[in-house]
Amino acid sequence: MSVGAADHKATRLTDQDLYLFNEGTHRRLYDALGAHPAVVDGKAGTFFAVWAPSAKKVHVMGDFNGWSKTRHDLKPRASSGVWEGFIPGVGKGALYKYWIAGPSGHKAEKADPVGFRHEEPPRTASVVWDLDHEWNDAAWMKTRRQRQGHAAPLSIYEVHLGSWRRVPEEGNRSLTYREMAPLLAAHAKEHGFTHVELLPVMEHPFYGSWGYQTTGYYAATSRYGAPQDLMFLIDHLHQNGIGVLLDWVPSHFPTDAHGPGFFDGTHLYEHSDPRQGFHPDWKSSIFNYGRDEVRAFLISNAVFWLDRYHADGLRVDAVASMLYLDYSRQNGEWIPNRYGGRENLEAIDFLKKFNEAVYAEFPDALTIAEESTAWGGVSRPTYAGGLGFGFKWDMGWMHDSLVYFRKEPVHRRYHQNDITFRAIYQFTENFVMPLSHDEVVHGKGSLIAQMPGDDWQKFANLRLLYGWQWACPGKKLLFMGDEIAQRDEWSHERSVDWHLLQWEPHRGVSRWVSHLNRIYRCEPSLHQRDCEPSGFEWIDAADADNSVLSFLRRGAAGEEPVLCAFNFTPVPRADYRVGVPDGGWWECLADSDGKEYGGSGAGPGAGVQAEARPMHGRAHSVTLTLPPLGALFLRRRTGRPPRDGGSGA
Repeated sequence: MSVGAADHKATRLTDQDLYLFNEGTHRRLYDALGAHPAVVDGKAGTFFAVWAPSAKKVHVMGDFNGWSKTRHDLKPRASSGVWEGFIPGVGKGALYKYWIAGPSGHKAEKADPVGFRHEEPPRTASVVWDLDHEWNDAAWMKTRRQRQGHAAPLSIYEVHLGSWRRVPEEGNRSLTYREMAPLLAAHAKEHGFTHVELLPVMEHPFYGSWGYQTTGYYAATSRYGAPQDLMFLIDHLHQNGIGVLLDWVPSHFPTDAHGPGFFDGTHLYEHSDPRQGFHPDWKSSIFNYGRDEVRAFLISNAVFWLDRYHADGLRVDAVASMLYLDYSRQNGEWIPNRYGGRENLEAIDFLKKFNEAVYAEFPDALTIAEESTAWGGVSRPTYAGGLGFGFKWDMGWMHDSLVYFRKEPVHRRYHQNDITFRAIYQFTENFVMPLSHDEVVHGKGSLIAQMPGDDWQKFANLRLLYGWQWACPGKKLLFMGDEIAQRDEWSHERSVDWHLLQWEPHRGVSRWVSHLNRIYRCEPSLHQRDCEPSGFEWIDAADADNSVLSFLRRGAAGEEPVLCAFNFTPVPRADYRVGVPDGGWWECLADSDGKEYGGSGAGPGAGVQAEARPMHGRAHSVTLTLPPLGALFLRRRTGRPPRDGGSGA
């Protein structure tokens, strides 16, 4: 062994590790590969292990050896493709890269694909690190299952960490993970959100990609602190009763020289044929899902964030691009599968195995697919022929609703089918209804800027849109800034415009979102059967002339239904009769036109008495004043004490 060479007698990897890795079934590669501080024969140092099966030589270079490319070499472990070694004297905080000599004279410096930390971009070295953290979220973890099931109220606040809140006095810098923890927890609690969803926190070289161009799959981005700082943020949110979902991108990765691409002088992680291995939209590499070790790398990565960071679920980005071989490709630019079809059979198999692994390891976690096509069974179990996700984003609802709301109210009577179309398919999947970051960028403008009319009507339309979202079956997702009616389009380079809250219309929207979340949580009929056909019942979907819709939301047996009624025009509808299933007093739970939300106060007040007068096929009915551009939620009062949340009217 040359002076300074790695000690190859010591190893972390068992033969079983190597077998499972090469078989593609290893679920915890992060315990075997990467850089792990340890003590061997009384000497403190670090184990290094990296997969590079076509490499001729692999060395570890770093600040501990003057960045020498040849001083510390690793040795191959049998025919596994893994190179390993122990280097004494290398400890936590050391910077390193792998110097890889591959076939045909290829040589490259590579960051560690399983590194737990990387330098803050634009620097690209990996950092020897541990993942020690004393967790204080046992109460949350113990109750997580009932907080995240299909019958639970899931209301998700989508956040981009770098631009949620900044410090203008200090060069407009982003908050650190630890600075953000108390502020984000308080804000989410104040507005009644059950979860936050973080745009990708994995290390990425280009900040403008929002994290969706990942190179460091096992590393929390160093832009906002160390791995333990992100753990602190998640821990703090859990202690405040807020779940944490992470965006995850197994669909593609960027071609930056230090990244996984062409790692050992061959197309190791990606397909070699650009018709399969290069994404034309994002100019990035596509993983080779048919390679056993790549599947193990990705599935272990999913487990990693749930295990070491206590994430409560993963929202998988760009699933549609994974399912179809011809996604964003013209004829001749893609290769059919073995049956001649356009379905990516290897990606489909990977997604099923990913979901099976996640739910086997963490039955109380969530997986959510961003999938925009009509692919069947995305959120159905794999044993029933589905992909196995827990939920699917309803991109169709998002698109149809915004197209409808952008229309001047005078024209909406001709487009009522656009807003009601979702009822045809709303229970074919377990849906999350998103108003996401994608709808407030790239020239689309903010949500309130997309609403028609004068300023009063814009705010009323926005409150009506949120009322529509919270009333319809499905879990809820709202992007940061939308809860205060952010006027400018989102930019990752600046903070949400929190100063807008000095004006009453913006405070009104904030109060409305908070109240919607309260009644959503407190009224079982608004969430228990979000994913079941029995949870929804039209009252009247045909009054296009008045642009009025009404339906019932139902919970489990014994729960009172909630009547939801909507007036999509700025014309108040006095003495508007709506059929209801029972007589008695129908209390107004929420009215988007309430004065405390910035409305006119033209609604039904505390509630209405049902009459024994048939309407809409029901023996009883109520006479309502439908407020302009208003959403109403009413529930029959049976004499039991009011639930937490009040009437809001």
